[in-house]
Amino acid sequence: MQTLTSPSQMPDQTGRTIVITGANSGIGRAAAAAFAAKGALVLLAVRDQDKGRAAAATMGSKVEVRSLDLASLASIRDFASSIDRTVDVLVNNAGTMTDTLQHTADGFELQLGVNHLGHFALTNLLMDRIASRVVTVSSTAYRSARIDFDDLQWERKTYQPFGAYGQSKLANLLFTAELQHRLTAIDSPVIATSAHPGWASTNFRITSGNRLLDAIAALSTPLFAHGPERGSLPTLLAAVGDVPPGSFVGPSRFGGVRGPAAVTKLSDGATDPATARRLWEVSERLTGTSLPDNPAHHLG
Repeated sequence: MQTLTSPSQMPDQTGRTIVITGANSGIGRAAAAAFAAKGALVLLAVRDQDKGRAAAATMGSKVEVRSLDLASLASIRDFASSIDRTVDVLVNNAGTMTDTLQHTADGFELQLGVNHLGHFALTNLLMDRIASRVVTVSSTAYRSARIDFDDLQWERKTYQPFGAYGQSKLANLLFTAELQHRLTAIDSPVIATSAHPGWASTNFRITSGNRLLDAIAALSTPLFAHGPERGSLPTLLAAVGDVPPGSFVGPSRFGGVRGPAAVTKLSDGATDPATARRLWEVSERLTGTSLPDNPAHHLG
């Protein structure tokens, strides 16, 4: 399966366990529903338990709701320690966007903290139980971004909401590249992939900091964007499709806006080995987490 036009094309997932962050709404919820419909046990890793339970109630009996706040390293550690089974696929889907400078419980700039550092820590802490794949959801916003190692947390320069968001989405891709590099180096059977939903109409609100642009986006998105189910197709293909390690999956038409999910090309900057390695090392220091010595040891 190298392209995906409908969730119904996915193979049977019976007996597999899928963890999806931010799965109580949007493309995360759509992906969770698709996995559950194919027989997987799906763990909805969500901050709002009431919304999580409401979402789970629409997906059948093989769905569990677990508490996870990606803006808190303590919550991430608690969640990881509660997982006592093999996880076939981890989908790092949750994301946030804000138009003001905010911080996580650990003092990280919120967008970088939730979108990248939270998922970085979660992946490291779960890796000894992951059997097949790590999928990280990014965005084409990465194209205009760069990693500012001199001021990663926007402590000195004027805060630019969309710039911070783009940096976090670029970090997702560099994380995927370096994770795959490290997994390959130890002959792990696990592969890392990434995905982007294209132009999807969900409850995720674009906040660029420019009122006019935000208003235009709010008005045009319901008219021209595809819905959560179509937006989830790249995530599903990246999770179970016949795609290469380290690949980036997105809509294949209209410049990556809509269409069937397929592997798409990344810019060189999103996979630069030196930048990816440096970001990994910085992220290790900030989160106090790293890959276990033998991630696949539990698989025998």
